[in-house]
Amino acid sequence: MAKYNPPISFRNQRRITGMLLVAFFIVLVAIFLAPFISIIFTSLKNSSLIISKGFNLNIDLKSITFDNYEFVFTGDHYYFRWFANSIVLTFVQTVLTLFVSAWVGYGFAMYSFKGKNILFVCVLIVMMIPFEILMLPLYREIIALNLIDTYWGIMLPYLANPIAVFFFSQYLKGIPKELLDSGRIDGCSEYGIFLRLVLPIMKPALAAMAIFIGMTSWNNYLWPMLVLKTSEKFTLPIGLSSLLGVYGNNYKLLIAGSVLSVVPIVILFISAQKFFIEGMTAGSVKG
Repeated sequence: MAKYNPPISFRNQRRITGMLLVAFFIVLVAIFLAPFISIIFTSLKNSSLIISKGFNLNIDLKSITFDNYEFVFTGDHYYFRWFANSIVLTFVQTVLTLFVSAWVGYGFAMYSFKGKNILFVCVLIVMMIPFEILMLPLYREIIALNLIDTYWGIMLPYLANPIAVFFFSQYLKGIPKELLDSGRIDGCSEYGIFLRLVLPIMKPALAAMAIFIGMTSWNNYLWPMLVLKTSEKFTLPIGLSSLLGVYGNNYKLLIAGSVLSVVPIVILFISAQKFFIEGMTAGSVKG
């Protein structure tokens, strides 16, 4: 059978379209990277240049200095205390949120019970409500539970994440229920079915949500700012924002510390990138 060769004009059109798309995405990436590159360049300048020139993409090789980073590691401040607080809080909150949300999503996907549809609609409604609207009643609840200035006060409202619950429930609908029946026949309990059979299958989905929840927790600013009162307990976003005040601004620590704060998220994304892509595409095609 003769091989079909498209007309030359059609091939040229596809080539031009491809080149235009590549150029468009290169420009788009440059726009998104420009603020971060600006912060990196600014972190290599001394305080006087930062105050006089501000943030820009201009860098003078003769004026490059690492004094700002030296101050981060040797100065008298709480930076690494804030960094450690954010690391611990992000890790614990991510693990607990994944576990609780996976349980809830598993229940919605695999079981039928009275009021299931109403509860699932409530989950969808909560997804659409801005957090700023829920902030005041949540704050009153945290006060009533005596959890102000504690990390539990930060984590508690996020344990059953509606986005994660919805994602897990849709992901688990692609798993045949015969898997649960086989576990019951083998004498496995309902908890054992989830922990031993279902949870290992959910690894790609868990990795995808771990990146999303981890980034959200690491960058969370508004809610921890309301809950935490002691400077030693501050997370990194709150601690860095406290460096800007009426009586003085610590730009040396702020700029260099902001650059270093990106490192954990980059490591998280690179380490889970494979599972992230697999988890976001899994379940899209059944069969």
